[in-house]
Amino acid sequence: MTDLDNISGYKDVLTGERETSATTGAAPVPPVSAPELRSLLAIAVGTLVVAALYFGQDVLIPIVLAVMLSFVLSPVVAVLQRLRLWRAPAVIIAVLAALGMLGAVGTLIGSQAASLSANAPQYARTIEAKVQGVQSFAVGRLASITKSLGGHAPRTAAPATTVADPAAAATRPVAVRVVEERTSPLTIAMTVLAPVLGPLETTILVLIVAIFVLMQKEDLRDRMIRLFGSNDLHRTTRAMDDAGQRLSRYFLSQLAVNTCFGIIIGIGLWAIGVPSPAMWGVMAGLLRFVPYIGALIAAVAPAALAAAVDPGWTMAIEVVVLFAVVEPLTGYVVEPLLYGHSTGLSPVSVIVSAIFWTWLWGPIGLIMSTPLTLCLVVMGRHVKSLEFFDVLLGDRPALTPVETFYQRVLANNPDEALAQAEALLTDRSLLAYYDDVALAGLRLAVEDQARGTIDHRRQVEMTRTMQYVVAELGEDADIPRPVAGAGRVVCVAGSGSFDEAVTAMLAQLLSINGLATQTVANGQTSRDAIATLDLDDVTVIAISYLEVEGSPAQLRYLIKRLRAKAPGARVVVGLWPQGEAALSDAAIQRAIGADRYAGSLADAVEAISEEASAIRQAA
Repeated sequence: MTDLDNISGYKDVLTGERETSATTGAAPVPPVSAPELRSLLAIAVGTLVVAALYFGQDVLIPIVLAVMLSFVLSPVVAVLQRLRLWRAPAVIIAVLAALGMLGAVGTLIGSQAASLSANAPQYARTIEAKVQGVQSFAVGRLASITKSLGGHAPRTAAPATTVADPAAAATRPVAVRVVEERTSPLTIAMTVLAPVLGPLETTILVLIVAIFVLMQKEDLRDRMIRLFGSNDLHRTTRAMDDAGQRLSRYFLSQLAVNTCFGIIIGIGLWAIGVPSPAMWGVMAGLLRFVPYIGALIAAVAPAALAAAVDPGWTMAIEVVVLFAVVEPLTGYVVEPLLYGHSTGLSPVSVIVSAIFWTWLWGPIGLIMSTPLTLCLVVMGRHVKSLEFFDVLLGDRPALTPVETFYQRVLANNPDEALAQAEALLTDRSLLAYYDDVALAGLRLAVEDQARGTIDHRRQVEMTRTMQYVVAELGEDADIPRPVAGAGRVVCVAGSGSFDEAVTAMLAQLLSINGLATQTVANGQTSRDAIATLDLDDVTVIAISYLEVEGSPAQLRYLIKRLRAKAPGARVVVGLWPQGEAALSDAAIQRAIGADRYAGSLADAVEAISEEASAIRQAA
């Protein structure tokens, strides 16, 4: 058995394709079929979930509010338990404290709204006077403009005169007496209590469910682990604990920030003189749970009320300035210092989720839109089957740097590929970028080419795009003068469609390391053209292969031709895709005939530099 017999499976290792006979050639990898049935099933399940959320809101809203409240109260219960309280008393104290706060806020809002309604007629007259003033100003300006243009000012139509109807005058008015229907005390009580019973019922349900969630926290966690990840208890437990801690910390921090925001707004409105400042402060704190637009919505009502109270516009302007100053300070100074610059949600997903949850559950859905969406994103980051939530709603990039690079090259967009490269080069070297991003992206291109999804024209465009990116990055690199006496390094491209791009990267990296380099296309090393190739004073020949077409004999005969042309040169072969067999199997290495092998650009640069240095020292 010869060394060539040992490399019968070499093609499988390098390209991942099944070998076929020499007469039929390599069979292309069939394209991956789209999972139509799975997609239809996912759409059906999503439709059913949305329908259940809409029609079951009377049941689901109290449960969701209770879960949110349990996230907020969980740190409080933990603190009370550290003070040597049992879980049951700790939960009861925390819930009673929350109930007391809700009762105080509700009482405050009710009293403020009652005092506001008492002065509603006066506010209406002020607004009516301002509207008439604006109309008079507009009519006056229109009249002056019309007069200046040489026209006639608009005249007010004279009131129409009415002619008395003799028949109507002769008719005498009929006396009408209104008899009030007696109302029972039960009806009066139902009329008064009806607006209160709904919120009161929801509050009681929320508190009861929150008590049981806090009491059975560990049991519920175990059931979720059994449901989503019983096969990997360690990982699932860590994921659940991490998600619970993150959500609790976020909700508590957001509650503290919005409470302070509402207090500051209430104090500011009180100082300005706006009626019922405490109610507007509470509303501002609640609406600020809706990011981006919550504070804007909260500012509308106080500004309108200020315009109704003040005969002028000074108070309304002061209210607008108050919100315009406090909201940016809270959003861009306090929040980043407290819990970071981002909630983990993309801006588009925040707006879309606010619209979606408002459509489903009304104002309560608007207030809970961000916490609910954040819960979905956290679950998507820890539960594989829910990962699409993180992709759609999260703020992390949808594509990895490798996939982004490949997409830019595939779309023939060198400018965006270069912009991505410049962004990545801020925290990594050019060698690391080529190895970790560009080379890995070209491997994806080779896989798609094997499936038959990339034609020859697209291959040429992608190679041209990649060479443009390499050339532009080379202009910004600090390339020193070649080391004297080191000879030349010739970088030979393999026969694959994308080997020229990798060869350009390798030549550029060697130039940065002070070696004189020259790139040679694969066609220049054919049997007919190699005689005209100048390989004088060449010390190292580097061959780049992203793929090996046909059989490994092609690479072996290429090395033989190069050795015959430059017998004193050392040969280094870079097997970029899956060259583990050639990198570790001595028999395969002897059969191919190269001096050294590399599986990455970093290894290739190191090997070529060592060979060039050894030859220079020997000379």
